[in-house]
Amino acid sequence: MRQIKCLAMLILIVAVIDKVSFAAPEEKRAKKPTKEVSESIVKKGALPKMIDLGAGKCKQCIEMAPILEELKKTYEGKVDVEFIDLWKHQAMGYKYEVNVMPTQIFFDTSGKEVFRHEGVMSKDEIITKWKQLGFKL
Repeated sequence: MRQIKCLAMLILIVAVIDKVSFAAPEEKRAKKPTKEVSESIVKKGALPKMIDLGAGKCKQCIEMAPILEELKKTYEGKVDVEFIDLWKHQAMGYKYEVNVMPTQIFFDTSGKEVFRHEGVMSKDEIITKWKQLGFKL
């Protein structure tokens, strides 16, 4: 009797796992990264931009928040910095193929992705990266 219960439980678990998809549905998943962003994120002729994709309650994302705020204030008019909460805007995670939170994506003035980083990035690392990419801050 115990073996039958265990077998039934195993079958039930397999059936549930089969129905639950941990990945995005194929039609929602971004195909290949296009390296281009919509004009709502980066407008042509605009400033270079860094978007930080994370979540408001993610520990590492919380560490990034004061860094992003400081960069916004210090480099206003030179570089655009934006945070996108993936718990509120899940489609953006699919669009930019985010695997780890936080993820920082750097765009040039034409909207082309020029660099991507996963995890926490210090203010100095961000400034250094902009300089390596040829942008004067």
